Amino acid sequence: MACCRAYLLIHKASTSRDSKQLTPMKQMRISPIAAFATALLVWQADAFVTQSPSEQRFQRHQLSVASLSEMGEQDKSYVLSQEEVNPLITLGNAPKEKIINGFGLRALAVSLVTGPIWMLAMFLVEQASKVNPEWDPNHAIFDGTGKVWAKVWLGLTDSTPTISGEVQALKEGQGPCLYVANHASWLDIPVLCTVLDPVFKFIAKNELEKVPCIGQQLAGGDHILIDRDDRRSQFRCFKKGVSWLKNGVPLMAFPEGMRSPDGKLMNFKGGVFSMATKTQVPIVPISVGHTHAVMPGNALFPVQAGRGKLHIHVHKPITTTGKSEEELGEEVRAALLSEMPFDQHPEETTMSAKQVEEKELATV
Repeated sequence: MACCRAYLLIHKASTSRDSKQLTPMKQMRISPIAAFATALLVWQADAFVTQSPSEQRFQRHQLSVASLSEMGEQDKSYVLSQEEVNPLITLGNAPKEKIINGFGLRALAVSLVTGPIWMLAMFLVEQASKVNPEWDPNHAIFDGTGKVWAKVWLGLTDSTPTISGEVQALKEGQGPCLYVANHASWLDIPVLCTVLDPVFKFIAKNELEKVPCIGQQLAGGDHILIDRDDRRSQFRCFKKGVSWLKNGVPLMAFPEGMRSPDGKLMNFKGGVFSMATKTQVPIVPISVGHTHAVMPGNALFPVQAGRGKLHIHVHKPITTTGKSEEELGEEVRAALLSEMPFDQHPEETTMSAKQVEEKELATV
């Protein structure tokens, strides 16, 4: 039923003579076959948004495992040496060079096949929403196409992550909140999209609007794009974020403000928790493991498969009532580190048991 509804709206949008509705591509006509094919992707996104709690639990449990700390696997590292990566293509010069290896060519091929389908799906959902604005008021179905793409892309590149922690709470009355995660790779975004509630908004740098597919998703989904060098932009983003939270829509932020160059957790930027304290919503930390090993900062695409390596741990919500941003920062940092691999801990927090014992003896 949802697939048929999506097809009718998409086909109606594509054949409409109202140029105001089709300003971006008003002369474009989509064939019934193309509309139906894209409607299948929209249907998957719609189903992803409207699943029953029992269906959601079944899907989550398929990927759910024990946490890294419970399995005693925090000391594992999957970072490859330059020789193991074996770059086939090198673009640019150090320190901004980008590499592609054999596995990266596979990921490139997957991107070239799935990217255009995702872009077409976003365009047609946008046009369908103009025909019937009530169909997707919070852009949940529009964003859902990106989450379907993320799952398909990760699956085809053999990089589906494992998940642990408070996963069910994301779907069972979590309500408005601020999700926060460590940021070590471009891969963090699709990986997080496999677990987060389909109705949420990223807080991201405005430069991402220029990135193919991702930029279209962020702009069309009305996510929060911020220019950190412009105070007016920061104020507008704050107001927009507060508005989303008051309307019951969660936000997702990376408190470090940028990708870590070596995967290690960095210091948090100031003001990242202000939207949560203003609206008194909880903060949900999410530890992301090993994305920097699968797709390091100098790679255009993943350099190895992520299956059995990539891991997400959803922590219990942290209340914001009566707490300062400094106190919240300390709690969030402690939570993230508790389930991050040790090779992603800052050097001052990665002392071995022998070093800890020596330090304790020195203070006696």
